[in-house]
Amino acid sequence: MRSRFRELGFSIGRVPTGPGNAITDVPGVRVGHATLIHGEGPLLVGQGPVRTGVTAILPGDAVYSNRVLAGSFVLNGAGEVSGLTQVDEWGLLETPILLTSTMSVGKVSDAAVQWMTRQNPGIGQEDEAIIPVVGECDDSWLSDAVGRHVRSEHVYGAIEQAQASDGPVAEGSVGAGTGLVTCDFKAGIGTSSRRVALRSHDQQLDYNLGVLVQSNFGLMRSLCIAGVPVGEILAPDFSDEAKRVRNAGSIVCVIATDAPLLPSQISRLCKRAALGIGRVGSFAAHASGEIVIGFSTANKVPRATAGLTHRIEVLLDDACDGLYEAVVECTEEAIVNALCMAESMRGHSDHFAPALPLDALADILKHHHAAEVHRLGLGRT
Repeated sequence: MRSRFRELGFSIGRVPTGPGNAITDVPGVRVGHATLIHGEGPLLVGQGPVRTGVTAILPGDAVYSNRVLAGSFVLNGAGEVSGLTQVDEWGLLETPILLTSTMSVGKVSDAAVQWMTRQNPGIGQEDEAIIPVVGECDDSWLSDAVGRHVRSEHVYGAIEQAQASDGPVAEGSVGAGTGLVTCDFKAGIGTSSRRVALRSHDQQLDYNLGVLVQSNFGLMRSLCIAGVPVGEILAPDFSDEAKRVRNAGSIVCVIATDAPLLPSQISRLCKRAALGIGRVGSFAAHASGEIVIGFSTANKVPRATAGLTHRIEVLLDDACDGLYEAVVECTEEAIVNALCMAESMRGHSDHFAPALPLDALADILKHHHAAEVHRLGLGRT
């Protein structure tokens, strides 16, 4: 039985979580998955085994007609989020964010175009063409990635599941996280949220911030959880397990907030998410892509308007520190949740990704906490 990190009795950071501790705590944001798991045995390109999928993040209803402000940050660019150059140029997001396997980006983008043009028949005619936002991680350690098994119906299914979803976000080996590995343990999709309270002498503001990760980076020896070098401690127990060597992984991190931020402020928020990735153990390896995209649902920019101006609300830069602290904590916890929720998985050619052992993790963290209490002299009467 797998559990989220807080269900083990631990926490990360000091900022309180939202009610679901998920990116969907930001009102209007929805997440859906399509998961593909079939086949066993040796790799037969085009046939399997298959361990892949699609994850859809919807920023709200009718995002093409009512665009949201957005930004990004690329820590290391050995990866891809298609459509990101336009997001950065315009500071706007006008499509769902879709995540998938590296070599399925084109197929997912094509399906997203089909889905959006059915919803908005004016695209490419009286309205501009679209460039869907599609991120990727390489799942070729476990899946027949070259076979590109994701089909249009899987993309539609993920989007439609997101539209219908009002419950918890599935984590671990689901959707675009199905075949992914983090620090040599099975991982995938993870999420977390924070409720950020901003105060001044005459004003009180409360905002939601959530993160969803497609996590696939790192080495076991680098894994750090809540400041504890868990990977180094566990590594001897997994010394006989074969591990991926050529595939350095990657991570795509999606941030959502209802704080009223400008695109430049959202990009600054995305930079801080990289600190959370680093806390878990990423050193942004040469062939590992660390890419962050974020959006704010607070202001909508309508595509169709009779006027030449549009009024928006903006949080002042001096008030953003609470959001910066929250996004670091949130990103770290989202990655840890991906590890905690993923089951062990065997892929093609007998490649194996073990699940992070939760009992051992809990023992390590409890021992570390007890040692710190003793070292600091806390608890003495």
